[in-house]
Amino acid sequence: MATEINPGETTRAAAFALWMSAPNPMVTLIKTLDVTNLVRIGKKRRLKFNMLLDYCIGTAASDVKEFYLLPVGNRLLRYDTLAVNTIVRNRNGEINSCDILYTSELDDFNRDYLSFTAQVAAECRDRDLSADSMVIGTSAIVETSLDGAVGMNSGVFNNPFLIWGRYRRRLFRYELPVSFQFHHTQMDGAHAGRFLANLQTIIIELR
Repeated sequence: MATEINPGETTRAAAFALWMSAPNPMVTLIKTLDVTNLVRIGKKRRLKFNMLLDYCIGTAASDVKEFYLLPVGNRLLRYDTLAVNTIVRNRNGEINSCDILYTSELDDFNRDYLSFTAQVAAECRDRDLSADSMVIGTSAIVETSLDGAVGMNSGVFNNPFLIWGRYRRRLFRYELPVSFQFHHTQMDGAHAGRFLANLQTIIIELR
């Protein structure tokens, strides 16, 4: 669930004062990840690459307390849980949004991912957990490889967001440039850098 908190009583007090009314409070970092281990696990265990990456994103974010905060309107909310959003192509060839509650057990997360993305594709209806969980947005543009991407500042959707394209082969390794956008009220560059470093470590160590 989400609870409104007093920004002045948090470590984000100065950032809230500085960035909540800024015309462009969003920051974008781009990092190239070594995803060789995810490609190999996916092939060996017949698991979807994007599911594995979404799981690793949730795991990395869960270790950074700032991910549980989110500026919404003129308020700062604290959440108890995280969810990872994925974009689903529905049965009509259009897209829908599907939020999946993050759980630390890969098998459980995979079960939910397969079940809910199939449901969203069949029903052509979004699955939204934003009332109860801090949702990390993702968008996989698998039609092409990308060197980077920059999202938009709508002033409404302040959630952290990751974008990637098709992974690339480099000799015996696979790499994937990932764009990470976040609201400066929620976290600083150091927190975002820690998250991206965590993400790379988790990808390499996943078994």
